[in-house]
Amino acid sequence: MNSTCKKVEFHDPSDPPIPFGVDNGHDSDPASKRRGHPTPDPPGTNPECDSQPTIHPDRLIALVPAHNEEATVGAIVDQIRRRWGCPVAVIDDCSTDATAQTARLAGATVLPLTLQLGAWGAIQAGLRYALRQGYRTAVTLDADGQHEPDCIGALLQPLASGEADVAIGAFPERASRARRIAWAYFRWLTGLKLEDITSGFRAYNQAAINVLAAPEATLLDYQDVGVLLILRRKGLRTVEVPVPMQPRAQGASRVFRSWWVVGQYMLQTSVLCLARIGGSPLPSAPDD
Repeated sequence: MNSTCKKVEFHDPSDPPIPFGVDNGHDSDPASKRRGHPTPDPPGTNPECDSQPTIHPDRLIALVPAHNEEATVGAIVDQIRRRWGCPVAVIDDCSTDATAQTARLAGATVLPLTLQLGAWGAIQAGLRYALRQGYRTAVTLDADGQHEPDCIGALLQPLASGEADVAIGAFPERASRARRIAWAYFRWLTGLKLEDITSGFRAYNQAAINVLAAPEATLLDYQDVGVLLILRRKGLRTVEVPVPMQPRAQGASRVFRSWWVVGQYMLQTSVLCLARIGGSPLPSAPDD
Protein backbone atom coordinates (compact mmCIF):
# COMPACT_ATOMS: atom_id res chain seq x y z
CA MET A 1 0.00 0.00 0.00
CA ASN A 2 1.22 3.48 -0.85
CA SER A 3 2.05 5.27 2.40
CA THR A 4 2.00 8.82 1.00
CA CYS A 5 -0.56 11.06 2.64
CA LYS A 6 -1.95 14.43 1.72
CA LYS A 7 -2.41 17.75 3.45
CA VAL A 8 -5.28 20.18 3.32
CA GLU A 9 -5.41 23.72 4.63
CA PHE A 10 -8.09 25.11 6.89
CA HIS A 11 -8.88 27.88 9.33
CA ASP A 12 -10.29 26.95 12.72
CA PRO A 13 -13.48 28.75 13.87
CA SER A 14 -13.92 30.45 17.19
CA ASP A 15 -12.92 28.63 20.36
CA PRO A 16 -15.58 26.53 22.14
CA PRO A 17 -16.56 27.15 25.74
CA ILE A 18 -14.76 25.05 28.36
CA PRO A 19 -17.16 23.04 30.57
CA PHE A 20 -17.08 23.21 34.34
CA GLY A 21 -14.65 20.71 35.80
CA VAL A 22 -12.44 20.34 32.71
CA ASP A 23 -8.76 20.90 33.36
CA ASN A 24 -7.50 23.04 30.49
CA GLY A 25 -4.69 24.79 32.35
CA HIS A 26 -5.39 28.18 30.73
CA ASP A 27 -8.18 29.77 32.76
CA SER A 28 -6.06 32.11 34.85
CA ASP A 29 -3.28 32.76 32.35
CA PRO A 30 -4.05 35.55 29.84
CA ALA A 31 -0.89 34.73 27.89
CA SER A 32 -2.09 31.16 27.53
CA LYS A 33 -5.44 32.37 26.22
CA ARG A 34 -3.67 34.55 23.65
CA ARG A 35 -1.67 31.59 22.43
CA GLY A 36 -4.73 29.29 22.52
CA HIS A 37 -4.75 28.44 18.81
CA PRO A 38 -1.58 29.51 16.98
CA THR A 39 -1.57 30.44 13.32
CA PRO A 40 -1.22 27.19 11.35
CA ASP A 41 2.14 26.49 9.77
CA PRO A 42 2.19 26.62 5.97
CA PRO A 43 2.14 23.42 3.90
CA GLY A 44 5.38 21.60 3.37
CA THR A 45 6.22 20.62 6.96
CA ASN A 46 6.23 16.97 5.91
CA PRO A 47 6.89 16.42 2.18
CA GLU A 48 5.13 13.03 2.29
CA CYS A 49 1.83 14.70 3.16
CA ASP A 50 1.66 17.62 0.71
CA SER A 51 -1.28 18.15 -1.61
CA GLN A 52 -3.20 20.92 -3.32
CA PRO A 53 -6.86 20.92 -2.12
CA THR A 54 -8.11 23.43 0.46
CA ILE A 55 -11.01 22.54 2.77
CA HIS A 56 -12.55 24.19 5.81
CA PRO A 57 -13.67 21.64 8.43
CA ASP A 58 -16.46 22.81 10.68
CA ARG A 59 -15.30 22.92 14.30
CA LEU A 60 -12.43 20.42 14.29
CA ILE A 61 -10.85 19.03 17.45
CA ALA A 62 -7.94 16.61 17.88
CA LEU A 63 -8.35 13.94 20.59
CA VAL A 64 -5.26 12.27 22.04
CA PRO A 65 -5.73 9.44 24.56
CA ALA A 66 -2.66 9.09 26.77
CA HIS A 67 -1.41 6.85 29.55
CA ASN A 68 2.09 7.58 30.88
CA GLU A 69 3.22 9.37 27.72
CA GLU A 70 5.04 12.35 29.22
CA ALA A 71 8.05 11.76 26.95
CA THR A 72 6.09 12.28 23.73
CA VAL A 73 2.70 13.90 24.36
CA GLY A 74 4.01 17.47 24.52
CA ALA A 75 5.60 17.28 21.08
CA ILE A 76 2.45 15.72 19.60
CA VAL A 77 0.23 18.46 21.00
CA ASP A 78 2.61 21.17 19.82
CA GLN A 79 2.80 19.74 16.29
CA ILE A 80 -0.98 19.51 15.96
CA ARG A 81 -1.56 23.05 17.18
CA ARG A 82 1.21 24.56 15.08
CA ARG A 83 0.33 22.72 11.90
CA TRP A 84 -3.46 22.88 12.09
CA GLY A 85 -4.29 25.64 14.59
CA CYS A 86 -7.08 23.54 16.11
CA PRO A 87 -7.86 22.71 19.76
CA VAL A 88 -6.31 19.55 21.19
CA ALA A 89 -7.83 17.55 24.04
CA VAL A 90 -5.60 15.03 25.78
CA ILE A 91 -7.59 12.38 27.64
CA ASP A 92 -5.38 11.39 30.55
CA ASP A 93 -6.14 7.74 31.33
CA CYS A 94 -4.96 7.75 34.96
CA SER A 95 -1.30 8.39 34.17
CA THR A 96 1.15 8.12 37.05
CA ASP A 97 3.76 10.35 35.42
CA ALA A 98 3.66 13.98 34.24
CA THR A 99 1.55 13.33 31.13
CA ALA A 100 -1.19 15.79 32.16
CA GLN A 101 1.22 18.57 33.10
CA THR A 102 3.25 18.14 29.92
CA ALA A 103 0.16 18.20 27.72
CA ARG A 104 -1.20 21.26 29.50
CA LEU A 105 2.06 23.15 29.09
CA ALA A 106 2.00 22.36 25.37
CA GLY A 107 -1.41 24.01 25.10
CA ALA A 108 -3.84 21.10 25.31
CA THR A 109 -7.08 20.88 27.22
CA VAL A 110 -6.59 17.97 29.63
CA LEU A 111 -9.53 15.68 30.40
CA PRO A 112 -8.47 13.62 33.46
CA LEU A 113 -10.23 10.28 33.95
CA THR A 114 -10.89 9.07 37.48
CA LEU A 115 -10.79 5.41 36.40
CA GLN A 116 -8.46 3.83 33.87
CA LEU A 117 -10.67 3.03 30.87
CA GLY A 118 -8.14 1.94 28.24
CA ALA A 119 -7.70 3.40 24.77
CA TRP A 120 -11.30 3.07 23.60
CA GLY A 121 -12.82 4.32 26.86
CA ALA A 122 -10.54 7.35 26.71
CA ILE A 123 -11.42 8.02 23.08
CA GLN A 124 -15.14 7.75 23.81
CA ALA A 125 -14.74 10.22 26.68
CA GLY A 126 -13.08 12.58 24.19
CA LEU A 127 -15.85 12.08 21.63
CA ARG A 128 -18.47 12.88 24.26
CA TYR A 129 -16.59 16.03 25.18
CA ALA A 130 -16.41 16.99 21.49
CA LEU A 131 -20.15 16.41 21.11
CA ARG A 132 -21.03 18.53 24.16
CA GLN A 133 -18.82 21.35 22.94
CA GLY A 134 -20.35 21.41 19.47
CA TYR A 135 -17.43 20.08 17.43
CA ARG A 136 -18.51 18.46 14.18
CA THR A 137 -15.25 16.73 13.25
CA ALA A 138 -12.86 14.85 15.52
CA VAL A 139 -9.47 13.36 14.73
CA THR A 140 -7.97 10.77 17.06
CA LEU A 141 -4.29 9.93 17.20
CA ASP A 142 -1.93 8.24 19.60
CA ALA A 143 0.29 10.06 22.07
CA ASP A 144 3.30 7.80 21.48
CA GLY A 145 4.53 9.41 18.26
CA GLN A 146 3.35 6.73 15.80
CA HIS A 147 0.93 9.00 13.95
CA GLU A 148 2.06 11.99 11.88
CA PRO A 149 0.08 15.15 12.71
CA ASP A 150 0.97 16.47 9.24
CA CYS A 151 -1.29 13.74 7.77
CA ILE A 152 -4.45 14.86 9.57
CA GLY A 153 -5.47 16.67 6.39
CA ALA A 154 -5.42 13.43 4.42
CA LEU A 155 -8.03 11.98 6.80
CA LEU A 156 -10.19 15.09 6.59
CA GLN A 157 -10.45 15.03 2.81
CA PRO A 158 -12.90 12.08 2.47
CA LEU A 159 -15.12 13.64 5.13
CA ALA A 160 -15.07 17.08 3.53
CA SER A 161 -15.88 15.67 0.08
CA GLY A 162 -18.78 13.59 1.42
CA GLU A 163 -17.09 10.34 0.41
CA ALA A 164 -17.08 8.93 3.94
CA ASP A 165 -18.19 9.44 7.53
CA VAL A 166 -15.02 7.90 8.98
CA ALA A 167 -11.48 7.88 7.60
CA ILE A 168 -8.79 5.56 8.96
CA GLY A 169 -5.09 6.26 8.54
CA ALA A 170 -3.78 2.90 7.34
CA PHE A 171 -0.25 1.50 7.33
CA PRO A 172 -0.58 -2.32 7.15
CA GLU A 173 3.16 -2.74 6.69
CA ARG A 174 3.64 -2.05 10.41
CA ALA A 175 1.87 -5.26 11.41
CA SER A 176 3.60 -8.06 13.29
CA ARG A 177 2.78 -11.69 12.50
CA ALA A 178 0.30 -11.83 15.40
CA ARG A 179 -1.42 -8.68 14.20
CA ARG A 180 -1.68 -9.95 10.63
CA ILE A 181 -3.22 -13.22 11.82
CA ALA A 182 -5.77 -11.30 13.92
CA TRP A 183 -6.62 -8.97 11.05
CA ALA A 184 -7.13 -11.84 8.59
CA TYR A 185 -9.30 -13.74 11.07
CA PHE A 186 -11.57 -10.76 11.80
CA ARG A 187 -11.91 -9.88 8.13
CA TRP A 188 -13.11 -13.47 7.55
CA LEU A 189 -15.43 -13.42 10.56
CA THR A 190 -17.02 -10.02 9.95
CA GLY A 191 -16.76 -9.40 6.23
CA LEU A 192 -14.92 -6.14 6.84
CA LYS A 193 -12.86 -5.13 3.82
CA LEU A 194 -10.43 -2.87 5.66
CA GLU A 195 -6.71 -3.63 5.80
CA ASP A 196 -5.54 -1.83 8.97
CA ILE A 197 -8.31 -2.71 11.42
CA THR A 198 -6.52 -1.60 14.60
CA SER A 199 -5.24 1.84 13.56
CA GLY A 200 -6.14 4.54 16.09
CA PHE A 201 -5.44 7.35 13.59
CA ARG A 202 -8.98 8.24 12.55
CA ALA A 203 -11.26 11.12 11.58
CA TYR A 204 -14.97 11.11 12.47
CA ASN A 205 -17.73 13.41 11.21
CA GLN A 206 -20.67 14.48 13.34
CA ALA A 207 -22.82 11.47 12.44
CA ALA A 208 -20.04 9.10 13.52
CA ILE A 209 -19.38 11.06 16.71
CA ASN A 210 -23.07 10.80 17.61
CA VAL A 211 -23.04 7.02 17.12
CA LEU A 212 -19.80 6.36 19.01
CA ALA A 213 -20.65 8.66 21.93
CA ALA A 214 -23.84 6.67 22.56
CA PRO A 215 -24.18 4.10 25.38
CA GLU A 216 -24.11 1.15 22.94
CA ALA A 217 -20.45 1.82 22.16
CA THR A 218 -19.56 1.90 25.87
CA LEU A 219 -19.76 -1.92 25.91
CA LEU A 220 -16.59 -2.13 23.82
CA ASP A 221 -13.10 -2.54 25.24
CA TYR A 222 -11.15 -1.96 22.01
CA GLN A 223 -11.39 0.72 19.36
CA ASP A 224 -11.15 -1.57 16.34
CA VAL A 225 -13.54 -4.34 15.26
CA GLY A 226 -16.48 -3.55 17.55
CA VAL A 227 -16.36 0.14 16.65
CA LEU A 228 -16.20 -0.65 12.93
CA LEU A 229 -19.14 -3.03 13.20
CA ILE A 230 -21.29 -0.49 15.01
CA LEU A 231 -20.48 2.09 12.35
CA ARG A 232 -21.42 -0.39 9.62
CA ARG A 233 -24.64 -1.33 11.38
CA LYS A 234 -25.65 2.33 11.49
CA GLY A 235 -25.02 2.68 7.76
CA LEU A 236 -21.97 4.93 8.09
CA ARG A 237 -19.23 4.78 5.45
CA THR A 238 -15.62 4.05 6.39
CA VAL A 239 -12.60 4.44 4.12
CA GLU A 240 -8.88 3.92 4.58
CA VAL A 241 -6.28 6.51 3.69
CA PRO A 242 -2.65 5.39 3.22
CA VAL A 243 -0.37 7.22 5.67
CA PRO A 244 3.18 6.76 6.96
CA MET A 245 3.63 5.77 10.59
CA GLN A 246 6.61 5.87 12.92
CA PRO A 247 7.78 3.20 15.37
CA ARG A 248 6.62 3.71 18.94
CA ALA A 249 8.95 6.04 20.78
CA GLN A 250 8.50 3.87 23.89
CA GLY A 251 6.33 1.10 25.29
CA ALA A 252 4.55 -1.73 23.47
CA SER A 253 1.12 -2.48 22.06
CA ARG A 254 -1.45 -3.24 24.75
CA VAL A 255 -2.97 -6.02 22.61
CA PHE A 256 -0.11 -7.45 20.57
CA ARG A 257 2.65 -7.63 23.17
CA SER A 258 2.29 -11.42 23.64
CA TRP A 259 0.47 -14.37 22.10
CA TRP A 260 -1.47 -14.88 25.34
CA VAL A 261 -2.87 -11.36 25.23
CA VAL A 262 -3.57 -11.72 21.50
CA GLY A 263 -5.58 -14.88 22.26
CA GLN A 264 -7.65 -13.10 24.90
CA TYR A 265 -8.27 -10.18 22.55
CA MET A 266 -9.38 -12.47 19.70
CA LEU A 267 -11.69 -14.45 21.98
CA GLN A 268 -13.36 -11.36 23.42
CA THR A 269 -13.76 -9.70 20.04
CA SER A 270 -15.09 -12.94 18.51
CA VAL A 271 -17.82 -13.05 21.16
CA LEU A 272 -18.79 -9.48 20.26
CA CYS A 273 -18.98 -10.42 16.59
CA LEU A 274 -21.04 -13.55 17.23
CA ALA A 275 -23.36 -11.55 19.48
CA ARG A 276 -24.12 -9.46 16.40
CA ILE A 277 -23.09 -6.16 17.95
CA GLY A 278 -22.34 -5.01 14.42
CA GLY A 279 -24.96 -7.03 12.60
CA SER A 280 -27.88 -5.69 10.68
CA PRO A 281 -30.73 -4.31 12.78
CA LEU A 282 -33.37 -6.92 13.56
CA PRO A 283 -36.55 -6.55 11.50
CA SER A 284 -39.42 -4.98 13.35
CA ALA A 285 -42.32 -7.19 14.38
CA PRO A 286 -45.43 -6.95 12.19
CA ASP A 287 -48.30 -4.93 13.55
CA ASP A 288 -51.09 -6.92 15.16
